[in-house]
Amino acid sequence: MKNFGLIGYPLSHSFSKKYFAAKFEKENITACFYDLFPIPKVQDFLQLFEEKSNLVGLNVTIPYKEQVIPFLDELDAEAAAVGAVNTIKNQNGKLIGFNTDIYGFEQSILPIINKKYKKTDKLKALVLGTGGASKAVIYILKKHGIEPVLVSRTPTENQLAYAELSSEIIDSHQIIVNTTPLGTAPNIKTYPDIPYQFLTAKHFLFDLVYNPAVTTFLQKGLAQKATIKNGSDMLELQAEKAWKIWNAG
Repeated sequence: MKNFGLIGYPLSHSFSKKYFAAKFEKENITACFYDLFPIPKVQDFLQLFEEKSNLVGLNVTIPYKEQVIPFLDELDAEAAAVGAVNTIKNQNGKLIGFNTDIYGFEQSILPIINKKYKKTDKLKALVLGTGGASKAVIYILKKHGIEPVLVSRTPTENQLAYAELSSEIIDSHQIIVNTTPLGTAPNIKTYPDIPYQFLTAKHFLFDLVYNPAVTTFLQKGLAQKATIKNGSDMLELQAEKAWKIWNAG
């Protein structure tokens, strides 16, 4: 029996357990089990490996994508570059951190960017939120020559506050990515506080939230004729990448 799971806090509305249960059944994968581990302190995850000798790997979600790093033995090059981990592999007792959000976000957003914009366009992006997920987003945007700016409720140097988002800033940043949990069920009426009235058809709103499928953030973008996409494809892509990592070698 191989055990896998997800750590975070809380985990009441997690996608992962249902996704992997369906995957195991559909692909006739036997002797594998995926569970949720809502741990109140990040260091508690180490005890899981002591208690479950067959624990092969973990996914990591809010709020531990950055906090978990000091407790790992090694980081994959991309995870180290990003400074956030969402996948842990137990390799003969050595805990190695990876970031499959990078792959999921890149494969999910690029087809739309390539279709909507010209290669000669100088694209800029507003990244809403400064948590672990935002690090993977920034990494990919920079990789593809898109200039990102972080937007935070408590901005530090080189970041913007939500109150600073003027019509000029919105106009010059065609891509807006929500990496915050705002709008996630059951709190579906919440949304990032940006001036939606300045959005146009040239804008592209990407929401890492996947439940509901069309968040209030995306609804408001759609009302202004912006292109929209939720985080469901990204989530599935990163999950499949994690599965490959856990079962490689």
